[in-house]
Amino acid sequence: MRQLWFAVVGILLATLACQVGASRAEEAIKIVIPFPPGGSTDMVARLLADQISRTQRISVVVENRPGAATVIGTEAVARATPDGTTLLMPANSFVINRIVRKLNYDPLSFEPICLLVRSAHVVAVNSAAPYRTLGDYLADARTRPGVLTNASVGPATAQQIALEMLKRAANVDISFVPFPGNVPAVNALLGNHVTSVIVNYQDVVEHLKAGKLRALATTLRTRLEDSPDVPTVAESGFSDFETETWVGLVAPPKTPQATAARLASLTVAALQAPEVKAKLLAVGLSPAGLCGAGFADYLQKQYDEYARVIRASNIVIQ
Repeated sequence: MRQLWFAVVGILLATLACQVGASRAEEAIKIVIPFPPGGSTDMVARLLADQISRTQRISVVVENRPGAATVIGTEAVARATPDGTTLLMPANSFVINRIVRKLNYDPLSFEPICLLVRSAHVVAVNSAAPYRTLGDYLADARTRPGVLTNASVGPATAQQIALEMLKRAANVDISFVPFPGNVPAVNALLGNHVTSVIVNYQDVVEHLKAGKLRALATTLRTRLEDSPDVPTVAESGFSDFETETWVGLVAPPKTPQATAARLASLTVAALQAPEVKAKLLAVGLSPAGLCGAGFADYLQKQYDEYARVIRASNIVIQ
């Protein structure tokens, strides 16, 4: 009789375990990317989705919803049920849009999960250009106001703001040439149609390694591990200068704190996985893992700094 009782209990426990496992397997999270497929944000999303799905038995799917300078995808998540099942993976435009566009949502009201990765901007020229240092380039710009040109995605992007910050710091006049993406801007530099670019490091790294382009400076406070010989803008005479591209993860406004904390835990665990870190670092993306209140403070500081530069430089959307 006792053996029968143990057998029954064992069957009940096994059944309960299967039910719990099935419940976890049925859990699903959707990450909305407000950009077209193929970019760095898309890559980060798919790396994390794969890692979480494999290790946590949670179905994580990625949905690209580009359009209207990321507003379409962002607004969709703003209206989503705040239960942790629909998330947004934004970048710098998330806070910039609040300054230059009329929105039906407030990006700073979203529940911050984590700052995921950071990446430097790089000031680069064609390898045939005479400039060997950022100082050379800026010195020429001072002698020929408005003649030198800088291409990047724009207008009203982190890259254009980086240019405006550099122009103000160095007291030079460089003409901004907007392109619909970083890749077309880099192609214009490869063809010698513009003097320079300020773009994301990952958009030029292969051209730098091939010797087609020359990096004059990167924009983080410290040099990149992948390009230790390239000085920073701060090292080049502008000690307070720093700009970057970032990718984060946020949830709809009014998402419960406990839900946000659980999502942050899942995210940090995925970012710290050696195979994920290696893939990110290989393309110039540094894992950050700044979560919760720390990420909220970061977003507010980004907004304040962008607002100051945009207004001082009179950057507008046509």
